[in-house]
Amino acid sequence: MSELLDGKAVAAAIRAEVAQGVEELVASGGRPPGLTVVLVGDDPASQVYVGSKVRACTEVGMVSRKIARPAATTQEELAAIVDELNQDETIDGMLLQLPLPRHIEERPLLERILPAKDVDGFHPVNAGRLWLDLPGFVPATPAGILELLKRRGTPLAGRRAVVVGRSNTVGKPMAALLLRENCTVTLCHSKTADLAAVAREGDILVAAVGRPGLVSAEHVKDGAVVIDVGINRVSDRATVERLFPGDARKLAQLEQKGAVLVGDVDFVRVAPKASAITPVPGGVGPLTVAMLLVNTLKAARRRQGLDA
Repeated sequence: MSELLDGKAVAAAIRAEVAQGVEELVASGGRPPGLTVVLVGDDPASQVYVGSKVRACTEVGMVSRKIARPAATTQEELAAIVDELNQDETIDGMLLQLPLPRHIEERPLLERILPAKDVDGFHPVNAGRLWLDLPGFVPATPAGILELLKRRGTPLAGRRAVVVGRSNTVGKPMAALLLRENCTVTLCHSKTADLAAVAREGDILVAAVGRPGLVSAEHVKDGAVVIDVGINRVSDRATVERLFPGDARKLAQLEQKGAVLVGDVDFVRVAPKASAITPVPGGVGPLTVAMLLVNTLKAARRRQGLDA
């Protein structure tokens, strides 16, 4: 059986380091970092994510604030909120919880956030700085994955890395970070011919496509390190039985909760081939919140002229 990569343990260590950094910032005459999360609508998953971010901030000594607006909020109203937060000197970082309601265009709002407060790392300035190997904010999920690999001691330089998924939030920045670490990187997507053959080239395989169990044993090189970014809620019994054959606990969970959390990797079939693999849940997810705290502390230090 492969090594199970414990994202919770690494995230806890990162949070402890951030808490110490906040203490040092305040002791040196600075104010506690401030993070504001803007939530539009009543999407249950988004509410859970925002709640976890706000609690995490409080736990490490940061000042957190949630701005909740109804789904009917207009583009102009949301733009005004962003402008107000840009001008608030007590706010070091801000983020718009995605996805936004369909009638709202995400990109103009993300570009409206000051790059110095863009702790999500979605602004074109920060995205460009990442690809140019310049300091800036990196999206939290890929940053957390890289931290997990480094703290495990996974060799990176010279290794083949395959990223399945080309989103702006995970796939593209993940490829950039791995390239920065001197990996030879292949970025795959829905149009990639013979995806399984390409994926098998990876010593490190990152799956971030949002399709439950897409990556199976045929996609994985023997001994590869497999990182599963996907968090999919599966309510179809046949799919659960296929991905978790003979697992009575998963079927019971399906009956009780109406859905089962599944990654983008077919864990049961891939784990025996991998040297190490992240579980879902408990793998990448906790690292995302932890690295958001890292970015917020970095923003506070920079904006207060107290860079470490």
